[in-house]
Amino acid sequence: MTTQRFERSGIHLDQSELLCTKGCGFYGNRAWRGLCSKCWRDENQKDKQTQIQEDWALAERLQKEEEVAYASIHQKVQPQPTASGKVEEKKPKEKASKVKTVAKLFSTSTKTPPKKDHISVEATPGSSGSPHVPLDPDRATRDFIDFLKPLRPGREIFKQCRAFTESMFYKRELGVEELSECVQDFYQKLSEYLHTQLKGSSEHAESVMDEVEKYMMSRLYEGVFCPESTDDEVKDLAIQKRIRALHWVTIEMLCVPVDEEIPEVSDSVVKAITDVIEMDSKRVPKHKLTCITRCSKHIFSAIRATKGEPASADDFLPALIYVVLKANPPRLQSNIQYVTRFCNPSRIMSGEDGYYFTNLCCAVAFIEKLDGRSLNMSSEDFERHMSGQASAPAWPQASGASGGPSPASLQQVQSGLELLAGLGVRQERVMKEARRLESDLIDWSEGVEHKVHGALERFPPATEGPPPDVPAAAAAAAAAPSAIDADNVENDLLPPPLQPQLFTG
Repeated sequence: MTTQRFERSGIHLDQSELLCTKGCGFYGNRAWRGLCSKCWRDENQKDKQTQIQEDWALAERLQKEEEVAYASIHQKVQPQPTASGKVEEKKPKEKASKVKTVAKLFSTSTKTPPKKDHISVEATPGSSGSPHVPLDPDRATRDFIDFLKPLRPGREIFKQCRAFTESMFYKRELGVEELSECVQDFYQKLSEYLHTQLKGSSEHAESVMDEVEKYMMSRLYEGVFCPESTDDEVKDLAIQKRIRALHWVTIEMLCVPVDEEIPEVSDSVVKAITDVIEMDSKRVPKHKLTCITRCSKHIFSAIRATKGEPASADDFLPALIYVVLKANPPRLQSNIQYVTRFCNPSRIMSGEDGYYFTNLCCAVAFIEKLDGRSLNMSSEDFERHMSGQASAPAWPQASGASGGPSPASLQQVQSGLELLAGLGVRQERVMKEARRLESDLIDWSEGVEHKVHGALERFPPATEGPPPDVPAAAAAAAAAPSAIDADNVENDLLPPPLQPQLFTG
């Protein structure tokens, strides 16, 4: 019954859709057109080889056209001998220079940074021979050195990682995809080297690769996470705005088999939301994947506590979508792209980290394409909810024994209605007292205005001074009663003391 509801709501996802479209058995990624890391790199290499061949063909064609054009001009204009009888040789030199320039434009060789970029393993952490490379006295470097000390090839591993990391600072002008390719190439070469040196211990090699990733990406994080040359920030704002617009989507609409009224379930949901939000605070791709894995395990715990049985894949994806909608994680697209570009490929191609990460990518893709059909409602109703013209419809609790509202839900609704009724009575009482207070203020204002006009009629403002023949003492004595009367007028203008009104309820 549950699977049918998911299929009707459009959230059903077959497990084969998570795998690479090439059929290699690894998990695919929507950022790589559904391919895994290995197949994506193979496709990229083929595309690059094709592009290189086309570039060389174009260069040869341009060179031949230039040679033909030069030969025709050279036949029309014969070289004139100079005063010393020698023929001018300037034209052929110019021709050769142009040919070399055209060939250089399509050269595939990429120059690496000079040898000064590579620092020997004896260099102490934090010291660098170049002013462009920041110091690295961070904890990741010290932990990396301590981890490599017991290993026989530890010095060589540190030397290669240190040299590559510092060389990346000279490639900051490259695009993020080129930087990602450089990092992935280094991962692949170092992994092959480790499997050669550490024979018969693939788990040990993977643990070394995890430490390599932690050391490298801790230093490169600031330059490669959400760079300005990409549209990652635009995608972040778009998905954040989309999730905010979907605030009305309820757990019943997604057919999520989770009952948040159970304390254990509610606690697991809160922990899942916290973990997916915490992902943005991590700097290492592996640590971000760990947050996703913890979030997913809390979701499975919530489903198991609700149903009383292990959760299926059809249960997990809708619940993950619901958690993402509730959390609205910061910089969601940037974090997904960062893991895709710079994570150790073996970690997102297989294993539980790769499985949960692929499901998160599917959940984000579902949210981006969410429509009325996915929620089993008409397009008109969906648009009215998205525009805020309609509130979320009432949906029955999925956890009820007969599919209808549970007694706890009815009791909660009843208490809510009683509370609303009490609030309505209190609001009427407050509005009545407010209207009475408004009437008193109007009467007081009119009374003050009447007294002011009366005072002005009784004591008009003096426009002329006392006559010249009146002594100064008489003028002062004449002015004194006016001052006293003015004080009386001021006392008359003061409002009567307001009696405090007691608002009960």
